[in-house]
Amino acid sequence: MLIIPAIDLKGGKCVRLLKGEEGTETVFSEDPLETARKWENSGAKLIHVVDLDGAFSGEPRNFEIIRDIVNTVSADVQIGGGIRNINTVEKYISLGVRRVILGTSAFQDRKFLIDTCKSFPERVVVGIDTKMGKIAVKGWKEVIDLNAEDFLKDLNSLGVSLVIHTDVDRDGTMEGVNLISIKRFVESSPIPVITSGGISSMEDIEKLSSLKDFGLVGIILGKSIYTGKINLREAIKRFS
Repeated sequence: MLIIPAIDLKGGKCVRLLKGEEGTETVFSEDPLETARKWENSGAKLIHVVDLDGAFSGEPRNFEIIRDIVNTVSADVQIGGGIRNINTVEKYISLGVRRVILGTSAFQDRKFLIDTCKSFPERVVVGIDTKMGKIAVKGWKEVIDLNAEDFLKDLNSLGVSLVIHTDVDRDGTMEGVNLISIKRFVESSPIPVITSGGISSMEDIEKLSSLKDFGLVGIILGKSIYTGKINLREAIKRFS
């Protein structure tokens, strides 16, 4: 099981949002590069980076910082937020980013999704974020009426290698995981799943690790490691 630290970028700083809502950010670090080094030194093999400005605006806004993170650490980096055309994908892959995460564009531009999967096999991740049981897009500001199970089958047929599922209602709340809904999602996915949202203790990670046999391959940690509720080094040592 991969234990994956998150770096969410807004205005060039590391922040965390409450339930994904713009304007609720808490700044945890003024130096994303220092944070990336800290997580790598704690044993992280993969760092999850989100360009929140990009997610809200629809185009990358922290490209230079992401480039510097990739050049600073030897850990793999996956990036999401505002990736909505093939040129952006190519720019990130050329930097050395391990995987690109498609969110809104995966739902609204099928040709782009197909082209990206063909051009970059095993490098495409789709983020499926749920809010009140529905799929949320455009920086989690809108929900769409789409059956997640059918969509997962379609993604599998296109060659998507990995899915990241975020429980928006729990994200940044430190309320603990909704194990029932996560298990339902993982069991319905023919594609390996990474989960995030609400994880606040080692007990939460323990619960989620029980889903390994159903296809859960990774857990993203955000606010819990920034506040010290979870020690990243200990979590990696115990569950990886």
